[in-house]
Amino acid sequence: MNLSQLDWAVIGFYFLLSIIIGILGAKKAGKDARSFFLANGNMPWWLLGVSMVATTFSTDTPNLVTDLVRQNGVSGNWVWWSFLLTGMLTVFVYAKLWHRSGVLTDVEFYELRYGGKPAAFLRGFRAIYLGLIFNVLVMGAVSLAAIKFGEIILGWPGWLTLLIACSITLLYSALGGLRAIIITDFFQFILAMIGSVWGCIYILDLEQIGGIQNLIQHPHVKDKISLLPDFSNPDIWVPTLFIPLAVQWWASYYPGAEPGGGGYIAQRMLSAKNETNAVWASLLFNIAHYAIRPWPWILIALSSLIIFPELSDIRYKFPEISENKLGHDIAYPAMLTLLPSGLLGLVAASLIAAFMSTMSTQVNLGASYLVNDFYYRFIDSNASQKKLVLVGRIFTVLSIILGAVTGLLLTSAEQAFSLLLLLGSGTGLIYILRWFWWRISAYTEIIAMVSSLIIASYLNFINNSLLGWEKIVVGAFVTTSVWIFATFFAPTERRETLESFVKIINPGGPGWKLYSDSKNGDQWSLPNSLLLMFLGTVLVFSVLMGIGNLIYSETLIGIILFTVAGLSALGIYRLWK
Repeated sequence: MNLSQLDWAVIGFYFLLSIIIGILGAKKAGKDARSFFLANGNMPWWLLGVSMVATTFSTDTPNLVTDLVRQNGVSGNWVWWSFLLTGMLTVFVYAKLWHRSGVLTDVEFYELRYGGKPAAFLRGFRAIYLGLIFNVLVMGAVSLAAIKFGEIILGWPGWLTLLIACSITLLYSALGGLRAIIITDFFQFILAMIGSVWGCIYILDLEQIGGIQNLIQHPHVKDKISLLPDFSNPDIWVPTLFIPLAVQWWASYYPGAEPGGGGYIAQRMLSAKNETNAVWASLLFNIAHYAIRPWPWILIALSSLIIFPELSDIRYKFPEISENKLGHDIAYPAMLTLLPSGLLGLVAASLIAAFMSTMSTQVNLGASYLVNDFYYRFIDSNASQKKLVLVGRIFTVLSIILGAVTGLLLTSAEQAFSLLLLLGSGTGLIYILRWFWWRISAYTEIIAMVSSLIIASYLNFINNSLLGWEKIVVGAFVTTSVWIFATFFAPTERRETLESFVKIINPGGPGWKLYSDSKNGDQWSLPNSLLLMFLGTVLVFSVLMGIGNLIYSETLIGIILFTVAGLSALGIYRLWK
């Protein structure tokens, strides 16, 4: 595929803008670690919300959606739509709690909630695990998508695509810190949405597609458009809908959808001006991420079933693609080759932007763990703020290199997605309950973490006979059972530690009755927050499915769903305090 001069001009302009933002933000970012990793805790909700959305939109995201749609239909997206439950729990329960903590990272939280050597060990180990191992795997999945995009759209070998995109990402991330990343994310999101929507409109208007109506009635497509799986076949609806909604959302730890909040979502909430901005930012993220943004990708994925009904058709069109990189996810960049000059450059720039937004966030987040929770905590507690920023920049370089190398080793977006789900399976409930139940201790988390890693290793490398969703269920059940049992026998935290936590966070409720100030008569907010969570979930799912039904010309159903969404929004307005 050869891009025109106009296409390259659009891409070049975006690269230049990213570099300028990084350079302009370098002075503020270099002051201290809090400025570099949290933008000095002074960011507005709308900018943070957009940054969250931009970060979750990487080059691999439309590829993953395309993979799911081509193999399982539109309803296959429930494997990640189900994480909305986690998201809404974060919005209405945990956003304000995270902001109250005042920590620099969500890993530092361990020594706020727990005490002694077990808490210190947990903080240090999680810093290495999340900052290097887990983070590198996430960046590897993102890099894999960039490789496939580069091979098809740019005509570059994988290493060259990563070298150029990662170098520019590294430049503005290392110079400008989180502030530059968030501001760049804002422009990246705008560019990404314009590119995906405009590209979708053009593809739908192609002669081979013939518009929405012809698309949804096409023999290759009509069996793929349902928003819900076939309930007559348990082999379809159980793994696609039931398991994600019943188990996966609370049991698994997945980037951007961590139970109880965490990762870059927590980082954004901690960088907010105040609690209100933290809540509004996470709400904006969940609405945009789940309800609005997926539809252009879904429609392009459905269109690909007409243009490239089989993998062999993609292979025939793009013989230069590496054999180990050929999969259904590659149909998305393949479809983009149908775009005209100029628009192709815009869409290409938008996907490069998506890659860079996720990579920049991950390298900054990973570096924050390695600097604040490992280097500063255990190696050099007397390090100056400028030295910490320098070490952060070194870790930024190291992690992005490792992420790029991992991307060269992976083969599909679904492969990485499943592995990430399995690695954290069974630990999620801890991250939800530790805020509200005093008995959960550092030992609980250590036992859960070890159990999860052992089970994931066994199911992947020793006994690989189970399906992906079966592994998640088994992992979740065994790990959760182990740590719940262990919680009642493991040593509890010291009273002073628990009382200090309650004083700072004020979670309230019966789980902290023994350690709360009896004079504190504040009403427990959790019951009301859970009702808000339910209404928020109904709101977003109604909008998501309402848009889908309107696209399918099911106008009456669409209107009903939007009415339900409106009533849910009214309920949220009335209940939100």
